[in-house]
Amino acid sequence: MAAFLPLSLPLLAGDTKAGYRLLELDGYKVKWGEQILGAGASISYAFANETMRFEDARNCGILAPMKLLSGQELSFEALERETAAAFRVWERAADLSFHRIADARDADIVLGAQGQPRRRAFANVAYAPDENEGVRAIEKSLVCLNPEQKWKVGFGGDKEVYDIRYTLIHEIGHAIGLDHPGPSGQVMGFRYTEAFPGLQPGDLSGIRRLYGRGAKGSQLADGPDTHLFNSAL
Repeated sequence: MAAFLPLSLPLLAGDTKAGYRLLELDGYKVKWGEQILGAGASISYAFANETMRFEDARNCGILAPMKLLSGQELSFEALERETAAAFRVWERAADLSFHRIADARDADIVLGAQGQPRRRAFANVAYAPDENEGVRAIEKSLVCLNPEQKWKVGFGGDKEVYDIRYTLIHEIGHAIGLDHPGPSGQVMGFRYTEAFPGLQPGDLSGIRRLYGRGAKGSQLADGPDTHLFNSAL
C-alpha cells in the first residue's frame, strides 16, 4: 500500500495542538524498524541513476535520475551535499541513522527527479500489511522533486524558488512517518517558509515519538533546531 504527500498542499485533517501529526495510512501509524513507537531505526537511501517505475505508487510512480535536478544553479555535488545534510538533521533529532548505498533498487528511501513533473516535491510511502498495536512497518519510501522548477541552496528571500535542503528535510519527514500538522509553524507544515531555518518543537516531538531520542537526539534541546544551515558539511 502507498500514500503520497506533497509539500505545497494540505491534507483534509485539521491542525494538531501538539505541533505534529504522525502519518496514518488506512488507520495505522507507519515507521521504519520495529513496529513499536519510540524504537530507533537504521535506514538506507540512494539516488535514482536511471528511470525507475513503481506501479503501485500513488505519486513518484516514475522516478527519473536525480542528476536531472542539477544544472548551472545547483551542481550535482551540491545536491549530494544538501541531501546528506537533510538526513543528518533528522539523525540529530532522534534515534535514527541513515546511510547511502549505490544501488537504488536495494535502498529503503529512493530519491529522484519526477518523471512526470508537477508542482514541487512529493513523497510516497509503501508499508507492509502486518501490524503491531496499530503500527505498520514502512517497506519503501520515494522522494521526487520537479526538475522543471528552479532550486536554490540556502534562504534568499525569494519564496518562489525553494531551498533544496529545506524541501528535502520536509519530504524525508514524510518518508519516515510524519504528516502535515497544519499549514505553518513547523518544517512539516505544508506551506514553504523561510521564517525559520531548522526543526521546530513540533517536528522534534513527532520524530521522537516515532523513534525516540537516541544519543544524538539527546544532545538537542527541546527548542527549535537552529543549526540547519550551520552543521558541518
